[in-house]
Amino acid sequence: MPNAIATLALVAFPAIAVWLFVRLPPGRALLAVLISGYLFLPPPPAGFNFPLIPPLTKETIPSITALLICLVMYRGQLVFLPSHRLGRILLLLFVFSPFGTVLTNMDPVQFGGFSLPALRPRQALGQALNQFLLAVPFLLARNFLRTGDDIRDLMWGIMLAGLAYSLPMLLEVRLSPQLNIWIYGYFQHVFDQMIRGDGFRPIVFLYHGLWAAFLMMTTVLAAVSIARGKAGRAALPWWGVAAYLGLVLILCKSMASILYAAALAPVIILLGLRMQMRVAVLLACLVLAYPVLKTAELIPEDRLLAAAESVSANREASLRFRFDNENVLLDRAMERPVFGWGTWGRNQIYSDSGERLTTTDGRWIITLGVYGWAGFIAEFGLLLLPVFLVWWRVGRAPGVPAPILGGAMLILAVNTLDMVPNATLTPMTWLFAGALLGYAEQRQTVRRQVPVPLRTVL
Repeated sequence: MPNAIATLALVAFPAIAVWLFVRLPPGRALLAVLISGYLFLPPPPAGFNFPLIPPLTKETIPSITALLICLVMYRGQLVFLPSHRLGRILLLLFVFSPFGTVLTNMDPVQFGGFSLPALRPRQALGQALNQFLLAVPFLLARNFLRTGDDIRDLMWGIMLAGLAYSLPMLLEVRLSPQLNIWIYGYFQHVFDQMIRGDGFRPIVFLYHGLWAAFLMMTTVLAAVSIARGKAGRAALPWWGVAAYLGLVLILCKSMASILYAAALAPVIILLGLRMQMRVAVLLACLVLAYPVLKTAELIPEDRLLAAAESVSANREASLRFRFDNENVLLDRAMERPVFGWGTWGRNQIYSDSGERLTTTDGRWIITLGVYGWAGFIAEFGLLLLPVFLVWWRVGRAPGVPAPILGGAMLILAVNTLDMVPNATLTPMTWLFAGALLGYAEQRQTVRRQVPVPLRTVL
């Protein structure tokens, strides 16, 4: 159980956030509040549960605090709806689709002698509020992280956070994942899953070792992007930082995150900015295509399993387990395809005694099962629309984009790609999406304001 220090950290964080917003420009204050809250506050089950509102946890407390501060300090500057029509539609669908989910799930779910209760109309408001709170980092980043300098600050913030987090991560690699127990009084996951070979994968104050490894992969790409933007000897220290963070990533013992970094770091180093954008768009297309191909049974699962078996039997078994569960859960989701099954585990399969028989790993299948195609299109559309907009409005347009832009787009694209096998949707994901959307909108506004020179007909 969480101790008094965990409770105190959650209660005191709003005061720290106020101090940061008073001392820093709004964009940097937003980065400091959301990144520090995600990295250092105690993870669930630490939190506060009140009736009719989402739990107050390490994800919601920083978002609510930042939103309230911005409403007080920058009320006249906040614009909640995106300027792009599709962005507005996706945001409204994301927030209000739970009403459709609740209205289509007002019946109990029966599994032999075991049943799950029907959803009630009043729960629609709570679920819609939860969706809005998830999107708060996206909305605030779109308002306060709109320029090339803001994108640079975002990448610097991620890199510096990785440097700070690398120290407790190295400690846990050496001593085993104990920091959350020592400081907050409990372990947030299953300890056996943190054991890899003869060592440990760090977790620190995140949800799982995979989340810690993915964070470190993100910081590696940010550091490589920063080093790539430097010239001559000025770049050497930052290449050293990138190499150090890469070593920490290897010690995190997550093959997927290591492969992401190994594939995308050369893209940032060797390719130009516009080619980096094209790679990000390609990754975004793969993310959107996977559920469609999976539904149409066009994913070559046998070939992928054979490839995994050529690496190791454990890899093949793990991938087969994922595919088997995805297939069962996808069949379940397609029974109510538009708005899904709703919360309370109604999207899962159970035995007659109430034992859950399925496991959900990927964010895409969770969203599809809970909120249906409406929720999936809204969530993944909001996350990936900035990638397409930046490529369309900036990458294909004349003028010089922010040099660090390609790295930010690749980070967002690979994060959404990782949401196919895992549920790595974090406030950092929304920060990148909101910042890139704000940048695309700001560049479009600047282009419209540039006067067209007059020409004579002669």
